[in-house]
Amino acid sequence: MQKEKGALGWALIGIAALFLLVMLVLPLVLVASEALAKGWQTYLKAITEPFAVKALYLTLEATVLAVVSNTVFGLASAFLLTKFSFRGKSLIGSMIDLPFAISPVVAGLFFVMLFGRMSPLYPFLRAEHIAIVFAVPGIILATVFVTFPFITRELVPVMEAQGRDEEEAAATFGASGWQIFRYVTLPNIKWALVYGVILCTARAMGEFGAVSVVSGHVRGKTNTLPLHIEILYNEYNFTAAFAVASILVILAVLILVLRNLAEGRAKGGSSHAESI
Repeated sequence: MQKEKGALGWALIGIAALFLLVMLVLPLVLVASEALAKGWQTYLKAITEPFAVKALYLTLEATVLAVVSNTVFGLASAFLLTKFSFRGKSLIGSMIDLPFAISPVVAGLFFVMLFGRMSPLYPFLRAEHIAIVFAVPGIILATVFVTFPFITRELVPVMEAQGRDEEEAAATFGASGWQIFRYVTLPNIKWALVYGVILCTARAMGEFGAVSVVSGHVRGKTNTLPLHIEILYNEYNFTAAFAVASILVILAVLILVLRNLAEGRAKGGSSHAESI
């Protein structure tokens, strides 16, 4: 029986290792090899040319703004869903999960219909010279939409497990709402918040579908890194496409390292609390 369990364990390990090799390791090796296929000079030229630099800046801008917005929204919505009881609570929770169910392309089309030429808002936007669709604001809105559930869904289970007793006790002693949040709620959810921010960042940087619809693909103006990679690939400029793709790979690896560090600190903190 022990031998059968050992054989099954090794078989599962082998299947998992093979899957990771084919789905993760080999693609990363391929990206690196293709990016450097024509030497370091070609690689550096591809990642430092103006369109690539502009795409990187726009990607980082959209990511930062989306993460900041979703951090505020995630904290507020998680606090609302876990600390209060009201009608429509389950409906709000379902609406927060909507980006998980809707295709990013459909989300992009929604913003085109809401702010584009067919929108009732378009005459006002045009009169005020406000450009949303096929401009940077549309890219930011699309990125915020597809990423806003991540922080909320990391915080809600932790805050539900925490309960309301500590906050109610602090309120009884006269603590203000801000003091309760800062000194009671936040210390208990900080690592879940960090983890949610990391996941939101990773998703925002790699967003393609919704951003592709609302961007208009204006080279050097509304192209993020994923869109710039697509253009290079469609132009059969494979070396440059893989070189720019390597930037996203490097950023993804850095995010993975941060995630593992956050998980380690969270587990370490919980183990310390249990020992106390």
